[in-house]
Amino acid sequence: MVSVPRILLSADRSSSGKTTIMMGILSALVSRGYSVQPFKVGLDYIDPSYHSDITGRKARNIDGYLMDETDIIDTFVHACKAEGGADLAVIEGVRGLYEGFDSLRDTGSTAQVAKILKCPVIFVINARSITRSAAALVNGYRSFDPEINIAGIILNNVGGERHAKKAKEAIEHYTGLPVVGIVPRDPKMQISMRHLGLIPAIESQQKITEYNTRMEYIQNAINKRIDVNKLIETAYQAPPVIRTGKSMFKPISTSGEGPVIGVALDEAFNFYYHDNIEMLQAAGASIKYFSPLHDSKIPHVDGIYIGGGYPELFASELEKNTLIKNRIYELSSDNMPIYAECGGLMYLTEKITTGAHNSNDSIYNMTSMEKATYEMVGALPGHTLMGNKRVVSYNTGVLNMDTVIGKSGNIFKGHEFHHSEITDIPEGTKFAIDLSRGEGIVNGKDGLTVNNTIGSYAHLHAVSYKEFALSFVDFMSNLM
Repeated sequence: MVSVPRILLSADRSSSGKTTIMMGILSALVSRGYSVQPFKVGLDYIDPSYHSDITGRKARNIDGYLMDETDIIDTFVHACKAEGGADLAVIEGVRGLYEGFDSLRDTGSTAQVAKILKCPVIFVINARSITRSAAALVNGYRSFDPEINIAGIILNNVGGERHAKKAKEAIEHYTGLPVVGIVPRDPKMQISMRHLGLIPAIESQQKITEYNTRMEYIQNAINKRIDVNKLIETAYQAPPVIRTGKSMFKPISTSGEGPVIGVALDEAFNFYYHDNIEMLQAAGASIKYFSPLHDSKIPHVDGIYIGGGYPELFASELEKNTLIKNRIYELSSDNMPIYAECGGLMYLTEKITTGAHNSNDSIYNMTSMEKATYEMVGALPGHTLMGNKRVVSYNTGVLNMDTVIGKSGNIFKGHEFHHSEITDIPEGTKFAIDLSRGEGIVNGKDGLTVNNTIGSYAHLHAVSYKEFALSFVDFMSNLM
């Protein structure tokens, strides 16, 4: 039994502004001296990058479709105890409170996580153009599932004092719930967007002065407009969390005798779940980071892990770094175990063409990429084209052969999130993954494989697919 004060921030829908409000709340709590453990419901990489940057603690993802109840509780408790322990936890929901995997169950929803972790919910409403109707909205959400403890309301995008007064009075009169924050419409609180969501924190910090100024503004606005003390009080009302059985998170090996994994990390490649890295370490591996953008060599490693990101936006710089490209190609040709996800897969193909298709997706058009083709590593066959379609989906797959990430017959649940496709793949090319759900690279096939290199659009989470870390480390160990 673990008593961790906590709140969960959810909303009536996507684009409610909860991510910016979450960032402001985290900043406000840290400024008060709290050690705050952040979480994100769902499989997003970008929001957690901001959470980690603000709190100084590794944000964790929890997802009720990929993870069962035991795994969610174990992940929550472990994260709160790690890194010297947290004083309280704040969880950011995904989309609307009840949006999930399907229409008749709460699997994969924020509501599911709120019930599993017994979290008081702070409910963010996009109050643009509504006042009294906001009260009806709150009552509807609250009555939809009585097990959800909606403990307070934050009104966002409020037009003025009169608007704020009418909406607050209506909510508190008709629902009995407190309005703990009123946030006005303010373009200065917006964070830059891109076709896969927010711009990752690692990139925002490249413009460090602008980033710090924007974060300070958000923190000050939240301190002024939201009753942070009430949020803290609410967090302490959460009941204890009960973890049963042994934790899947084993102590990290410090012997130094295990294999070394080189992990690509820079502005182009930064989509990693911290649990994946930690479980690789717990399985006996050491981690060394390198940058395909900036470094001139790869450290001595026994395997390579290239995560997702935005290689298309840095394609020119990646193309010019021939030392790293050529070295990865050589290591792949020499049968070094290499695993690449999405952006990493794109980087390992022969070339990337940006602006290859005209897209009707207004979010994608925000990137304004010109049409150009850039030479990539070439360890995997194929030509990556940007902008033809946008894929956002859970996926389920089975390995049809032994690979660095598992044995033939292993089944996984993951997700894919990309705005590219891979063409010009020769006949006879090996695909290690057969998907029963999701699109993959072509015709339900994923896991493009050459030698001991595998690249896929599928993103894996090591808590859900537990064979990932052990298989990768064992594969390297057997080659040492």
